[in-house]
This record gives sequence, C-alpha cells and structure tokens, in this order.
Amino acid sequence: MPDHSTAPKTLAAAPPALIDIGINLAHDSYDHDRDAAIARAHAAGVVQMVVTGATLAGSVRALALAREHPGRLFATAGVHPHHAAELDAASLEALAELARIPEVVAVGECGLDYFRNFSPRAAQQQAFHRQLELAAQVGKPVFLHQRDAHDDFIAILREHATNWHGVAHCFTGTEKELQCYLQLGLAIGITGWISDERRGAHLAALMPQVPAERLLLETDGPYLLPRDLTPKPASRRNEPAYLPHVAAAVARARGETVASLARSSTAAARALFALPSPSGASDA
Repeated sequence: MPDHSTAPKTLAAAPPALIDIGINLAHDSYDHDRDAAIARAHAAGVVQMVVTGATLAGSVRALALAREHPGRLFATAGVHPHHAAELDAASLEALAELARIPEVVAVGECGLDYFRNFSPRAAQQQAFHRQLELAAQVGKPVFLHQRDAHDDFIAILREHATNWHGVAHCFTGTEKELQCYLQLGLAIGITGWISDERRGAHLAALMPQVPAERLLLETDGPYLLPRDLTPKPASRRNEPAYLPHVAAAVARARGETVASLARSSTAAARALFALPSPSGASDA
C-alpha cells in the first residue's frame, strides 16, 4: 500500500479577497465578540473593512478600531442625517480634525433621510452641505446616505459637483436613481438588500448597468442580514463574514464569477478610498 504520510497535500483555495466598504463595527452588538467577528471576516476572505462613523462619538470609536487593526480596518468620520441637528460649530470643528487623520478614508455617513425625519429637514440639508464642503477641503470621498429624499439629495450634490467624489452607500433605489448617481460619478454600494425578495428583488436587474470599476460591496452590519442566508445566526445579527454571500448574489445578477467580481470590487474600493494592499493578503 502506498505511504500517504509523505504524499503532497492539496491545499484548499483561498477565498477571493473582498472589502466590506460599510460595516458598523463600533455598534454595541459587537461588544462581546468584536475580535472574533473580525477574525471570521478575515477567514471568509474579507481582507479589509471600512468602519462607518455616523455620529461624532461613533466616528471616534471607528477611528480607534482602525488604529487597533492597521492596514485592515479603516474609518469614516461623519454625522448621519438622523443626527444632523447635533452638528453645531464645535462638532463640525471636531469632525474636521478627525477627517484629516490618515486612517479616516471618507467623510460621512452623510446625506438626507426623509423616511424618518429624526432631524428636521433643514438641519439635514445644512449638515449635508457642511460635510460635502469638508470632504472637498480634506480631499477625501463622501460616504452617502439617502432615503426618500432623492430630489433634494441630488440638488445638493449638484451644487458641490466639482468638489467631491464618493459612494452611494446601501443603494436600494430605482433604475432612474441609479442612472442619476452614475451620471454624477458616484460609486454604488450594494448590501444584502439584494437578497430580500420583498424589497430588493429589483436590484438584480440593475446590477449589469453598474460599471465594474464603480461597484462596491458592503454588509452594513449589524443591519441587513441577507434574508436567504442559511443557516441564519441565532442572533439575526449581520456581520462582515457574510460579505461573500452578498458577493455571490451580485455576481449571479451580473452573470460573472465571484472571483471576477471580487477582483473588480476590491480594486474599486482601494481606488475610491486610497486603501493600501494588506500585507500577506491575496487578491486572487
């Protein structure tokens, strides 16, 4: 009988390298297992993550995480429209200081949200203008949020159109909205919403319209756990380790392989956010 003890072993192929461009990793739902969630993400091929800052305090926490995991985690610094009323002059000055720090790769999450109107619309618009101006000042992209506010959102972006670049985070809109964003030069962020047969089924038909160099992937965890994920975690919490599931859904919709989508989306994320290639990571 052959001696299998010295036979060469076949190594499992490494998963394609992915970047989660929108993960709320500072959220308290990760407090008990944040390091384990990061490890699970890396094991699943998520080689880098951009941690979302949605308040001034949340942006500080996102930056702290980026500094704890250099080259792997990065941060955004911004004030979500829900909290726009909190962006006074002192907060804006503090936000500007954060935005200039190298580990902070974008300004936002910023934009407009008329679905809930947790901040008055006038305050949302003012905060949005200020953060677009800040992004232009520091030369970094914007991480954008829009819900039920398309016309005002586009009007404000057009006022600043020569001074910014960025991504429409968690795109869930119509074909008309998609084409408008693309005409403005935005990248498009796709989440597990595409797997929601109730609300996101229309996204599949739109995916071939997004140029590969403008298509980014994100989980938006702990939110938006893909509805068709099996088995589902008992907590129903989304996390970056599930990004390959999102990538598979987007790749199917585009008629390409996950490996091809991974290469293009990873390159697009690095280009938009000026991310380095992590040492020891493969983009194959």
